Amino acid sequence: MRKKKTIILILFSLICGLAACSNGNKAKVQSVSNGDQYQKVGSFSYIDQDGNSYSQADLDKKVWLANFIFANCETVCPPMTAHMAKIQKLLKDNGVKAQIVSFSVDPKRDTPQKLKAFGMKFDANFSNWHFLTGYHQKDIETFARKSFNTAVSANPTSDQFIHGTSFFLINQKGQVIKRYDGVQNVPYKKIVNDIRDLNKKER
Repeated sequence: MRKKKTIILILFSLICGLAACSNGNKAKVQSVSNGDQYQKVGSFSYIDQDGNSYSQADLDKKVWLANFIFANCETVCPPMTAHMAKIQKLLKDNGVKAQIVSFSVDPKRDTPQKLKAFGMKFDANFSNWHFLTGYHQKDIETFARKSFNTAVSANPTSDQFIHGTSFFLINQKGQVIKRYDGVQNVPYKKIVNDIRDLNKKER
């Protein structure tokens, strides 16, 4: 019973607390600017699902989407990853270029091999979708907070993790400019169009 209550609390926190429900507003797209200022993604150098180094330098002058997941997730991560896979296919079908990065919030257990197996369950195309690990738990908690203004924490009573469920859009300058609901009513077309518009601005 205690485990069941814990899972319910995690779900509530994820969907309402950390997913930015925005005061009951049903909008699924949010600007993340503070006036004219955007949050910039901090420097990082991690390891992807193939065991290769992957850093912000690989994303220089590129548009990309980011989210936070873990392979052992029992709640929101599978649907989030399925939604991201659909976005990846839509991008390809519409000839829109973007990179996708999924940061593991469980780096201790999420080896490159485990992340690759997780991505393969959803037919992820690893040519432009990287699942990252290779850091300490505290590192990803700090990185998520400082770069994306989203919380990540281990649940002390289970093997699950509390983390935000947004999809983040990052522009060519490495700035987080929008966040979208990654669990329910995902605005697929809006995301594709926003990425297309960003790519046009750099031409």
